[in-house]
Amino acid sequence: MSGAETSGVAGRFSGTLGGFRLEAEFALPGRGLTALSGPSGSGKTTLLRCIAGLTRLSGELTVAGEAWQDARSFRPAHRRPVGMVFQEASLLPHLSVRRNLEFGWRRAQGPRTIAWDEAVELLSLAPLLSRAPDELSGGERQRVAVGRALLSQPRLLLMDEPLSSLDAESKAEILPYLDRLHRSLAIPALYVSHDPAEIARLADRVLLMRDGRVSPAEAPPRPADLTAARARLAAMTPEERERHALAAIVAGLTPSD
Repeated sequence: MSGAETSGVAGRFSGTLGGFRLEAEFALPGRGLTALSGPSGSGKTTLLRCIAGLTRLSGELTVAGEAWQDARSFRPAHRRPVGMVFQEASLLPHLSVRRNLEFGWRRAQGPRTIAWDEAVELLSLAPLLSRAPDELSGGERQRVAVGRALLSQPRLLLMDEPLSSLDAESKAEILPYLDRLHRSLAIPALYVSHDPAEIARLADRVLLMRDGRVSPAEAPPRPADLTAARARLAAMTPEERERHALAAIVAGLTPSD
């Protein structure tokens, strides 16, 4: 996509919500997709909400050289150029696909670096423009949600398990589009997922989160590693598979489809 590479994202948040303590420090490069993974309850969604300005904890956040939060200032959520995609597409049901996209287009702050035609073509939305959200498949709804987020001209894209509510067929439908998006994106994206195959396909790097803390970035698993793991699993006896499953559950890992 058009637009110069930004200078990246750096953040640090500290605070308590209920009984949960967040002590997270992280950095993202100026472009590409970083996966955020970890057990349920580790703070992934809380971290995204802090970045978006929806949850306020003490800390600092700098995006493309601009301070969105520090000891003296806090930019509210409606003034942060962030595109967000959630587990559910959350399209406006009374509006057509075109008008849902226009809703994102009107929210744009600053210069337009992502053109309308570019987003529509990237996600193959042209055949859907006249349709209503309830006429779309799950994968189609998520493609529209991603398009709406991009057309808001974000400086940062946040995606919170966008495929977790989809069945296997819908996931297979949308993954090629997310792959194209990842290769084209000229802004940083933070993508929450539990699925190692999804991470291996889409991510440039992985941040691991546990107990409110973020570990340093590492390379995502390679598809070849996943193939070898599946072969090893197939060769196990039922008793061995049960022991491995119990160990994963104790470690707080979540199985994916």
